[in-house]
Amino acid sequence: MNDFLGNGSSRAHYDLMYYWDIFQPIIAAIAVFIVGWILALVIAAGIKKLLSAIGTNHRLSTATGKTPDFERIVSKFVFWFVLVIALIAALNVLNIYSVSGPFSAMVTQVLVFVPNIIAAAVVGLVGWIIARLVRAGISNVLARTQLDERLSSEVGVRPLSENIADIIYWLILLLFLPIVLSILGLNGLLIPVQNMVNDAVGYLPNIFIAGVIIFVGYILAKIVRGIVEGLVNSVGLQQQAQKIGLFKQSNIGRVLGSFVFALVIITALIVAFEALGIETISQPATSMLNEIMYAIPNIIAAGLILIIAYVVSRFVANLVQDILSGTGVDDVPAKFDLQRFLGTTKISQVVAVLIVFFTMLFAISEAANRLGFDQISNLITIFIAFGANILLGAVILVIGFWLANVVANVVQRGEYNSSRWLGNLVRVLIMGLVLAMGLRAMGIADSIVNLAFGLTLGAVAVAFALAFGLGGRQPAERVLTDLIDKAKKEGNQPNPVAKTADVDTSLVPKPVSSSSDHDVPTSFDVDPQNKPLNNPYGSKGEGDDISPPQSDDQPK
Repeated sequence: MNDFLGNGSSRAHYDLMYYWDIFQPIIAAIAVFIVGWILALVIAAGIKKLLSAIGTNHRLSTATGKTPDFERIVSKFVFWFVLVIALIAALNVLNIYSVSGPFSAMVTQVLVFVPNIIAAAVVGLVGWIIARLVRAGISNVLARTQLDERLSSEVGVRPLSENIADIIYWLILLLFLPIVLSILGLNGLLIPVQNMVNDAVGYLPNIFIAGVIIFVGYILAKIVRGIVEGLVNSVGLQQQAQKIGLFKQSNIGRVLGSFVFALVIITALIVAFEALGIETISQPATSMLNEIMYAIPNIIAAGLILIIAYVVSRFVANLVQDILSGTGVDDVPAKFDLQRFLGTTKISQVVAVLIVFFTMLFAISEAANRLGFDQISNLITIFIAFGANILLGAVILVIGFWLANVVANVVQRGEYNSSRWLGNLVRVLIMGLVLAMGLRAMGIADSIVNLAFGLTLGAVAVAFALAFGLGGRQPAERVLTDLIDKAKKEGNQPNPVAKTADVDTSLVPKPVSSSSDHDVPTSFDVDPQNKPLNNPYGSKGEGDDISPPQSDDQPK
């Protein structure tokens, strides 16, 4: 019995040890994994709290313009990394090396790479700190100047000091980027970035020279603008321009100063682009500047032409207006009954405006020729010719309407009541004729005017013919009947020339017979007893009676 009990206890102990040997690795693996999971949670939470304390999300969002949750991403990465290490440890406890081996190799590589990551992070952090310090310093220095007020505020863009500070900030980060990539061993990215940085660093002297050129050009442009404005104000050009009606709302000195300032700035920019070696910008800009420089004399000449033409035209217009007003030309429309067409406007004012208008048209045409705007010059020339035709047509209309009124008034002074409507009819007819002549002189739809005038005359002729043919049919019939009866009566009477004195038929042409019923004598016989006077046919000059003999049918 004792042996049986002893053997039983030993057997139970053996079974317990057997199961312990089986479940002990599993329990240990589970314990390792749980501990690792707890450590992963703790480490991830600590890292997230640390990143949140230094404001990583805010700083990255400010720098990049985006709002990623970088703190959560890093904490999750650390959590899973620690959890993978705990899993590898648990698998190693279970002696499952076939599964833990790849994970272990991966973790080993990561752990080997961790110092490089830490070093790269430190270098990047140092570069970021330096970049921020430099950006803050440059921004503060430029903010104390008036550069932003003079440049940025005038064009309504972001302050120039902030733009320059941001450029230097990213340039410093770009300089530290190759170092970070080199520490990480990312040669595939390092080579192009290194080449880019080398080019940028090699370009820095050119950028510095270009900046100096632009700065000097800006200072020089300001000085030249001040000189031009002071010179214009000192000679009193603004007052003289206002006297002739120019630059009443603006300052001529400021306009000229701004023009010179722009030329100097453009020149400085072109030189700066050449210093940068940007030929794609500098060459077209240089060509543009050359064209502007070549065009400046023509622009000045065109401006002088316009100014001189305006001054002279105003002077001549005022002189002509005074002369016409003194000669009483303004009273002529009232005498011709044309004042109602002009209203309160005077002839002298109209003439003065026309003088200024056409003088300025000629000046604009010549200025356009100076500037090479041939199309504008041709257009103005055509307009001037058309304006001359319009003036000629207007003169024809004025004179014609005056003549129509004069003739109508003369006709209306007749003795009968019909003179009134007859005068109005004459006025309308003359005005219609003058209107056609005026429109033709203006060159406005010549074919339409000719056609309308022809149709009007044709309609009048047809109306007259119809009126005479239908309304005067019986009087016309009586007139034609009387004419026919008279012709028949005269045809039956003898010709008194037939029995005149005989004359030499050799010197008198023989008339052709006009009727078969009545024969006209073809010769004239002269009575030798009654010879003609002055002896034209051999007479001796006696004063004989050469009256034609009376016929037998006529009474003696």
